[in-house]
Amino acid sequence: MIFKKYSMMGGLSDVAGQICETLYKTAGCPAVITDRDSVIALSGLLRREWLDQPVSVDLEGIMEQRGLYAWRPEGGVLPVTDSRGGLYISLAAPILSGGDVMGCVLFVDPEGGREASETERALLRTASGFLGRHMEN
Repeated sequence: MIFKKYSMMGGLSDVAGQICETLYKTAGCPAVITDRDSVIALSGLLRREWLDQPVSVDLEGIMEQRGLYAWRPEGGVLPVTDSRGGLYISLAAPILSGGDVMGCVLFVDPEGGREASETERALLRTASGFLGRHMEN
């Protein structure tokens, strides 16, 4: 018998994939959605390389702060995963449902050091809010 940790976000992988595609097409920036543990959807990147990779300690910290994170030059670059380098967080919005952190919606950059626009901030806030409300239903 093999046990796998249950993810409430895992049931939304199709919706999460569609949201990532829409974010990528709208903003032109690769988008990633995670649950609390790993990458569950992405766009603008090779899926085989990043799907199911565990989230980094830095990303866990962003989720726990429960607020929008935006990269700043003085903060250095933060990786999406600890297991693979080469994908860095530009902008992140935790997904909250019933007061609990369920995951995160991110715009990412393969090179790091990319500042997000106000439009991208609004897009991520909207996407994370939509996913949070979708999980409550």
